[in-house]
Amino acid sequence: MLYEDKLTFRRYMSIPSQNASKKMRPPKSAGKQAAATETAAGSVGKAPQRRRGKERVANLLAAAVEVFAEKGFDAATMTEIAAKAGASIGSLYQFFPTKDVLAAALHQVNGEALSAMLDDLARETAGLSPVRVADRLFASLSQFLAGHPAFVVLIDRRDPDHAAKAARRRKLRQQVAELLQRTTPPLAPGRAEAMAVIILHVMKAAMTITSENDLVNGPAALDELRAMLRSHLEQAAKG
Repeated sequence: MLYEDKLTFRRYMSIPSQNASKKMRPPKSAGKQAAATETAAGSVGKAPQRRRGKERVANLLAAAVEVFAEKGFDAATMTEIAAKAGASIGSLYQFFPTKDVLAAALHQVNGEALSAMLDDLARETAGLSPVRVADRLFASLSQFLAGHPAFVVLIDRRDPDHAAKAARRRKLRQQVAELLQRTTPPLAPGRAEAMAVIILHVMKAAMTITSENDLVNGPAALDELRAMLRSHLEQAAKG
């Protein structure tokens, strides 16, 4: 099944390779990431006060994104991240004393960006059918993953702060449920909350399938996954 504009689900869910560039370059959002994580860095390390320090944090975060996305959280090392950023290991530890602190800071930024994306989507899709909202949600998620390539890796890591992780998960479910309650026809609150749980797990499954680059029938599997969700939403909209 295809989108109205004939773009396949595979294209929406594709995650760009992190090996395309030999030289590490900070993403366009690196400056925003640095600003958003100054507090996290300063809580246990040294918070950057001057422009040079903030630029250094931005480079370290950009390097962490590349290394985490390429090697995964467990295999990534602080030494590799510092080298990718062209910084000393001491400079990295100055702002992020442990790999967990660095990952938590990045995941916090990613979570805030995802939440903002869902807020924008809520304004843009109010009044659309549940199926069209789901289509837009998957399309927006693809764009989000392209801009936050380490998101899939960090979302599956064991977060020592279980309370914060649970709070982020509840917020995402609430936002998706609210999307479905503003559709035409709207889903009842209880049904929308249940569907929000299902949608987030379907989206996570889609990310996992897409990350398996050697999966020959991956595109077909993604289309089937999306078709299943569309069919279930159509039935849910009928009450």
